[in-house]
Amino acid sequence: MPTPAESNRNSAAKSVLSSDLRITGDVSSDGAVEILGIVEGTVTAQSLMVGVDGALNGTVSAETVEVKGRLDGRISCATLTLRGHCTVAADITYRNLIIESGATIQGRFKQDKS
Repeated sequence: MPTPAESNRNSAAKSVLSSDLRITGDVSSDGAVEILGIVEGTVTAQSLMVGVDGALNGTVSAETVEVKGRLDGRISCATLTLRGHCTVAADITYRNLIIESGATIQGRFKQDKS
């Protein structure tokens, strides 16, 4: 029988960082993180979504990353989706990449083929 900590890790919920939040520091989750406010720091999660009015300035490490708002810094992920109105300035390491028309991007892209 799994311990409570193991059960929580296996069923990690989505954490929503509301539009009225401004966080300076590291954010870590075993599940999904949705940024609607402003985060400056490192985000580590299973999946990350930066909302239309959200902004992240820092480093991201996640299995999947979807950007609808603004992201500046570094991204390391398996699947990256850049939505039509996003603005991204980052060094990006990815396996799969989706870029919608209208996305504004600047930076270096490196495909991880492993």
